[in-house]
Amino acid sequence: MDEELAASMIDVAFTLQGTALPREHRRALAAALEQRLPWLGDLRHAWLHRINVAAADGEVALLSGRSRLMLRVARERAAELDALAGATLSIGGHTLRLGPPRLRELLPHATLYSYLVAAGDANEVDFLEAMAVELETLGVPCRCICGRQQAAEGGTLRGFSLMLDGLTRGASLRILESGLGGERRVGCGIFVPHKSATAVGA
Repeated sequence: MDEELAASMIDVAFTLQGTALPREHRRALAAALEQRLPWLGDLRHAWLHRINVAAADGEVALLSGRSRLMLRVARERAAELDALAGATLSIGGHTLRLGPPRLRELLPHATLYSYLVAAGDANEVDFLEAMAVELETLGVPCRCICGRQQAAEGGTLRGFSLMLDGLTRGASLRILESGLGGERRVGCGIFVPHKSATAVGA
């Protein structure tokens, strides 16, 4: 990767041994990780991606072989996550065992997507206005496409899915490194590459 465009943060992914999690597991998972590595609670250094689980109703979410626990951390702290390899976490009565960490570079893409950008009680218009202010502050011109209203953690996390399109390489890296909105500790406002701007509502 071009050193001039190397991100200051990096994704670290862990395979998971386990079959299920409570569907509302974000805060409990963050707390369990921070108990082992307290610095993970510092948003300057670490954010927690949401875990992809099987789409189904009910209080329990099933894990698949592709489910990963992934943290976006400051590059200089990534090696410290080796301490989590082999760790066993108890989340709402379900057990997860973490495999070895694998590094994933943050690569700039013209289109980025976040499943849930925290907005609290804001409506779509107010949310987009707030995003425009954040993007202007970051110096990121782009097309901002609001998707569906989303909720998690029993409705205590509320917001919208959001796609940013037409990003330059530098602007894309700034979004990957900074995120948007709050609650990144529990997986909100973290952006990942997306192939197409047409599927934001999917």
